[in-house]
Amino acid sequence: MASFIHLNDGNQLPWIAFGTGSALYGHDATESVVRALDNGFTHIDTAQRYRNEESVGRAIKLSGKSRKELYVTTKLGKLEPGETVRDALLTSLTKLNLDYVDSYLVHNPAHHQGRLGQVWKEMEEVRREGLARSIGVSNFYVQHLEEVLSVAAITPAVNQIELHAYVWKDAKPTIALANEHDIVTSSYGGLSPIVRFPGGPVDAAIRQIRARLEETRGAPVSEGQVLIKWLKQNGVLVVTTSSKAERIREYLDTINVPDLTEDEIKLIEAKGAERHWKAY
Repeated sequence: MASFIHLNDGNQLPWIAFGTGSALYGHDATESVVRALDNGFTHIDTAQRYRNEESVGRAIKLSGKSRKELYVTTKLGKLEPGETVRDALLTSLTKLNLDYVDSYLVHNPAHHQGRLGQVWKEMEEVRREGLARSIGVSNFYVQHLEEVLSVAAITPAVNQIELHAYVWKDAKPTIALANEHDIVTSSYGGLSPIVRFPGGPVDAAIRQIRARLEETRGAPVSEGQVLIKWLKQNGVLVVTTSSKAERIREYLDTINVPDLTEDEIKLIEAKGAERHWKAY
C-alpha cells in the first residue's frame, strides 16, 4: 500500500525513504539498497557526503526497477573552489547513473556560510533545467530557512532534520516556519529514543501505546512502528535504514498499523520534552 507526501511544487514523494547514511556512511551500499528495493522501498535517500552514490546507482540497476517506479534523493555537499551546484549535481548523477534526481537538498548550511543565498539561486537553476524535480534543504533551522526564503523564487520543498521525541520541543519553531511555507519536514534519527537513548522517559509511553495498538490491530506492533507512526501522523517524511529484510518490511508495514490517538501523540511529545538528547 503506497502512500505519498505532496510537496509545495506539485510533486510527491513516498512517505518513507531508505537512508544510506549512518551505518552505510562511506561504505558500499549495493547489497543494502537492493535488499530495501526488493522488500518494498521505492524512495532512496543518499548524499555526496555519504560517499556511496556509485553503489546506490549500481543497486538501482541491479534491482531491475524502472526509473519511474523509484524516487531518489541526494544532497549537495561542500562545494570546491570554482565548483557550481550544477557541477556537483552532474557528478552525483553520473555516479548514480541517472538523468535526474527526484529531490536535491542542500545538505548543511554550515558548508555555505555567507553564500547560502547564492547557493539557493543555483539550486533553483538545476530545478528549472530538470536535473532535480524538487529542491530542498537539510539541517536548516529557523535562521537558515529565513535566509533562503528571503531570496527564494522557488520555496524549498523539503527540510530534512534530526527529528524524534527528544528534540521535538526544540524543533517546533523550525517545523512551524516550514508549515507556514508548505515545506515538508523530513526526519532522520527518528528511532533514536529506542536505538540510541533507551531507558529514557519516552520508553513507558511507547510500551503503553504499543500494547493498545496490538490489541486494536489484533497483530504484533513494534516499538519502532510506534515511533514511525508518530512521525507520520505529524506529517513528517521518515528516513530510516536497516540491514535486516524483516525490519525493512516492518517499517513499511507501519502504514497498516492503526493510528495513534491525539492523546497518545501528545504523550510521546510531552515525555520527549523531559530530556533534550541529540544523536547527531
